[in-house]
Amino acid sequence: MEIPRTFVAQSHPDLPSRDHSSVSRLKDYARAGQRAFPQRAAIYTTSLFFAGFYYDQSVAIIFFALILASELYDTLVLRRIRLSTSANPINVRTALIHTGVVTFLSATTVALFCIAIAIQQGTDGNHFLPLFLLVSASIFAAMNNHQFIPILAVRLTIYIGAILFIPIRDVWIERPPIHSELWLNLFTVLFVLGFIVELARSFLKGYSASLKSRHALQIEHKHALAANEAKTRFLATVSHELRTPLTSIKGSLDIINSGRLGAPPDNMARLLDMAGRNSNRLNDLVGDLLLLQTSDAGKLSLNMAKTDLGEVVLGAVQSFQSYAGGLGVKVECDVRLDKHYVHGDKKRLDQVINNLLSNAAKFSDTGDFVRVSLRRVGANLELSVRDQGIGIPAGSETTVFEEFGQIDSSDQRKFQGTGLGLSISRRIVEAHGGSIGYDSVLGKGTTFRFMLKAVG
Repeated sequence: MEIPRTFVAQSHPDLPSRDHSSVSRLKDYARAGQRAFPQRAAIYTTSLFFAGFYYDQSVAIIFFALILASELYDTLVLRRIRLSTSANPINVRTALIHTGVVTFLSATTVALFCIAIAIQQGTDGNHFLPLFLLVSASIFAAMNNHQFIPILAVRLTIYIGAILFIPIRDVWIERPPIHSELWLNLFTVLFVLGFIVELARSFLKGYSASLKSRHALQIEHKHALAANEAKTRFLATVSHELRTPLTSIKGSLDIINSGRLGAPPDNMARLLDMAGRNSNRLNDLVGDLLLLQTSDAGKLSLNMAKTDLGEVVLGAVQSFQSYAGGLGVKVECDVRLDKHYVHGDKKRLDQVINNLLSNAAKFSDTGDFVRVSLRRVGANLELSVRDQGIGIPAGSETTVFEEFGQIDSSDQRKFQGTGLGLSISRRIVEAHGGSIGYDSVLGKGTTFRFMLKAVG
């Protein structure tokens, strides 16, 4: 059975919120309908077999064909809904029309089938099979068709009408006294109908609450994306605007401090040296911000090549020794050359190692040791940087690696820094296909380690 091509609309990127809600409901309706298909098929097949075996076989065959046709139509409708995408969106109005038509046809077919069985059974009150089918169908409708009240109302109205028709027909034909079991059957049916209506109401209420929560989450997600986009634009703008004047300032200070223009006066030398060191620090910060921005934009470029990770580690430790010495921290390195190779960007890996060393030294006391080791673990290489510092409190994993993250974020915190080093390190390591983490004991120290796949 072919569904008209108007079922799928042309792209509408700016659908109003009501249409977005309807699309979401249609998707939920289609998922629920497809999930329930095996149960429906099993119930219909079994019921039709019993109807054909115990009653009129020709009637069973006719209704089998009708139910098969309605289920095929329903399957095509649900499939079109499920396969729709933002590039190939649903025409909501057309989809609802098809859904309403197939609901009416399938519900009417089931109801007439059950009534036909009841008529063949006579008026002795033994209508277990047709009533069971109708009640089951009503419960299925309450569970799976609560996304649209009109659709649920159509299906339940047809089923309830058939459920009432069967015992009322018996009473009307037989005209029994009030104490007859036929009246009891009617009253029992009324009780069951109350249960079905309450069940439908509960599913409607639960689904509406779920839909509101989902809509609220979608709004929050959009706000978060907008905030992240604004942050990325801000970082990009500020970083680029700072880079040009900073380069001029840093270059001028480097020339003055190099002595190429002559030795500066003694009373200015200390201030110029301080300005030079802080311009270098600010230049590093701008570089980190630019790296953060390119990483957020998915444009982090890596110059990948076979790299001796041991050589990178030894070079980083050697250049870091003077900084560590200024803090009174000693760095020990147990790494050998020409033994541990990875496929990576030497410059970026050096940046990660320097960040880990800087972090370890910053949180260590005078006289403490920072130990660097490199070993093979299975198919990977593991680099670890262990300090004897203050340690990291439990439950701080998210804060440690987030942008601008600080365990102590107060204005009076003892350890200064932007909180970008570990966040950037994680991005670089993960861009290499590796992982980074840490172990820590509060008051006794922390070991940061990252793992990369080793190459021959």
